[in-house]
Amino acid sequence: MADVPFLQAVSVSKIYPGVTQSGVKDISIEIQPGKITAIIGESGSGKSTLLRMLYGLLSPNEGNVYFKGERIWGPEEKLIPGHNEMKMVTQHTDDLNLFARVWDNVAAMLPSTNVKLKEEKTEAVLTQLNMMQMAYKRVADLSGGEKQRVAIARAIITRPQVLFLDEPFNQVDTSFREGLQHDIRQIVRESGITVVMVSHDPAEVLSMADELVVIRNGEIVEAGPPKELYQTPQQLYTAELLSNCNVLSPDEATLCGISTDTEFVVVYPEWIRLSSSPDSLQWTVREVLFKGFYEDLLLEYEDVIIRVVNGENGRFKPGDNIGIKVKKYLEY
Repeated sequence: MADVPFLQAVSVSKIYPGVTQSGVKDISIEIQPGKITAIIGESGSGKSTLLRMLYGLLSPNEGNVYFKGERIWGPEEKLIPGHNEMKMVTQHTDDLNLFARVWDNVAAMLPSTNVKLKEEKTEAVLTQLNMMQMAYKRVADLSGGEKQRVAIARAIITRPQVLFLDEPFNQVDTSFREGLQHDIRQIVRESGITVVMVSHDPAEVLSMADELVVIRNGEIVEAGPPKELYQTPQQLYTAELLSNCNVLSPDEATLCGISTDTEFVVVYPEWIRLSSSPDSLQWTVREVLFKGFYEDLLLEYEDVIIRVVNGENGRFKPGDNIGIKVKKYLEY
């Protein structure tokens, strides 16, 4: 007997009528257990709709969602929507008790039948998420990012089998975001929990996810490991989602030393090398964008503008002329 899929959607559709039709159309997807799957796509592509159907907050118009072979009930069939073995965290933290301590907010998710075990589990989760230093603060006194940590702690303390994250790091400061992402990956490794997340940030999904699912206009256009999709995306849409890439016409590509008969050429900024050769076509530095330990240079030639990564800060200034050499490119 074949193994029963862990979590899957089979030909699900959920269409919202209007001038511009939105939702998802005839999507089939299988989520692997113990992994982090990220669903990405532009605004209105159907990411959150798919996430909510996987959890049971929405019922598909067509098709079904199954968890370990059993159909997930929708809100019309279940008094409290959402599967009992799953939890969801969104960018909103409205369900937190603002005037209670962090400890009490998290501990409240457990029954009080065994007080000692309840305290042990609460301390363990707060420690896992590096939150013990804020355990006795009121939630009302926390930053948006700290409240997000509390919401995640509340979700995982009951040890669900699946954790859904809908744009979970929107309100988290950059300085804390990477630490929280690392903590979630660590929890996945230690507990085997399955995470399904929606995000619009390429940096988040490339560093966190084991699998990427790309959605456009309510349909899955490609899926695969983050490194594979970043380096060799099959769709121009995916390349534009995952990087701040240069999209060139054949004539524009010629200025970069590329000969092609395809409709578009994509060159990532890091695939362009700066050349001092006098034989190179000389581009003009239009703008220097400071990025910290590196710079983005906007180069211009005959009204064509490309973005290039420069690792030697301060080497160039607007008005300088430099040559380029393209190391790699994609054709569409």
